[in-house]
Order: sequence, then structure tokens, then C-alpha cells
Amino acid sequence: MLKEFKIDFIGKRKIFYVISCALILVALLVSIIFGVKMDINFTGGAMLTYSYSGDVDADSVVGLVEDTIGQEAEIRLSSDIASGQESMVISLSGTDGLTVEQEQQVTAALQEAYPDNGIESVEISNVNAIMGREFFAKCLVAVGFSAVLMIIYIAIRFKRISGWSAGVTAVIALLHDVAMVYATFVIFRMPLDDNFIAVALTILGYSINDTIVVYDRVRENKRIYGKSLNTAELMNKSLNQSLSRSIHTSVTTIMAMTIVLIISIIFGIESIFTFAFPMIIGMISGVYSTLCISSSLWVDWQNHKEKRTGHKKAVTA
Repeated sequence: MLKEFKIDFIGKRKIFYVISCALILVALLVSIIFGVKMDINFTGGAMLTYSYSGDVDADSVVGLVEDTIGQEAEIRLSSDIASGQESMVISLSGTDGLTVEQEQQVTAALQEAYPDNGIESVEISNVNAIMGREFFAKCLVAVGFSAVLMIIYIAIRFKRISGWSAGVTAVIALLHDVAMVYATFVIFRMPLDDNFIAVALTILGYSINDTIVVYDRVRENKRIYGKSLNTAELMNKSLNQSLSRSIHTSVTTIMAMTIVLIISIIFGIESIFTFAFPMIIGMISGVYSTLCISSSLWVDWQNHKEKRTGHKKAVTA
């Protein structure tokens, strides 16, 4: 039998609210002051992929490319573990992409500056920002539609514990988790790209599962204890009964993602790093929002409803 803790989550809910609001505020300030880095898929531009051997200095390559064509550039170095082939992907932001002449100028400049590294052009492609923005918009629609379905489902399944309030507070907690993922990308200066969307959608499913388990415990405890426990006591008991499960499942998943993160750091695979690191933060946030945010909001909602009902009865009397 899992150990039942005795932590007063609901009594500390104001502290949790302040922590969450502070983190979101920091993310917004960083976004305003330093701006939000967007991937080329959303801004448009060109991606130039080259193979090479030996060692190249990333900063020197970026400076060379920028001097050659007068556009801001970013570089990502990677290595194929199986073949050992080194490659670099140079991203150039801009709505017009690159002309054939510019592509040839960049290739010639790199081969001239690094004659001993065997630099060869592998792939050069111009990226249309409209496709990325349409994809992002469709993902937002999918998230909104999923949120509505979640509220309806929770409202029906948990109608004995005021299902509509449970559904709304659960979705608010999900938005909190997405905000934490966004904060991770913004604060650590990682560009918003396909990984951001993938992590956000994954966290939505991961987090709601924990919240459903807690609501299920609340429903069961309400049936067992009836009115002998007030709303805060009922939720605290349910949270403490679910805490061991939440910790065990979360630690196991986070450990697996940590291994992936370590491998991405060792081999310098940035595309995996920008997925694994935000995923770990999102999973931690998912547990936190379930235990501290959605549960606390639900209790506040119920207390407000009870006060309003009591006021109406007093007025009627």
C-alpha cells in the first residue's frame, strides 16, 4: 500500500499562485526585453547543409557567411553517430530566401576559408514562412478544440464534484504547463520551433492524466466521507493519497528523458536537446500544476460557490 502523506497543499495555495505568476511574469519580461527567438520555419529564410571533416569554428563560420551575403546567420553542428560524418546547418532568416548566386557565394567562401576540411554542399533549401505559420495556427486550433473536449469530458465524468469547475481548472493548469514550456524556450534563448509544439502537445496529455487521477480520488473520498470533510480537507486528503503515484511515475519518466538529454549534450545534438530539456521542465510543471494549481483553483471555486449560495439563502430568508 502506498504511503499517504500529510502535506497541507491547499493551505499553501497562495504561495503556489505567487510562484507561478512570478515565473510567467519573468518569461513575459524576457520576451519583451530580449525578444523571442523564432525558428526559420516560422520566420522564413534559407537552410544550407554542408558536410565537412576535422574541426571548424562555428563563430568564424557565422561571421564569414554574414560578411559574404550581409544576412544574420545561425549555425548548428552535428555528427552522425553511425557514420561519423560531421555536418553543419546554416540558417539564414529572411522572407526572400537566397538566390542561386548567393548560395554559390557562400559555398565558395566556405571552401576557400577551410580548404582542408573538405566542405561540400549537401542540401540548400528556401523556407516559406507561410507554411510554418499555418502549421502553428492549426496546432493552436487543435489545442483549443482539445481543451473544450476535456472540459466537457471532465464535466460529465465528475459531475458529483462539480464537473464543470473541475474541467475548467484542469485546463487552466494545462495552460500553466504550456506557459512553463514557453518560459523555458524564452529564458534559455532556444528558438520556438517544431520541438516547442511537440513538447507542448505532449505535456497536455501527460499533465491531464495526473489531474484526472486526483479528481477520481476526490470523487471517491466524497462518497466515503460525505460532509465530514470540508472542501479543503477533502482535496488535501485526495492529493496526499495520490502523491506517491505521481512522484513514482514522474521520476521514472524524468529519468528516461534525462538520459536522452545527457546523450544530446555529449554528442552535441541540439535538436534533441531542445526537445528533452523543455520536456523535463514540462513534466515537472505538470506534477506541480496538478498538486498545487488545479486542485487549489478547484477548492477556491467551490468555496466561492458555497459563499454565494449561502448569501442567496440568507437574502431569501
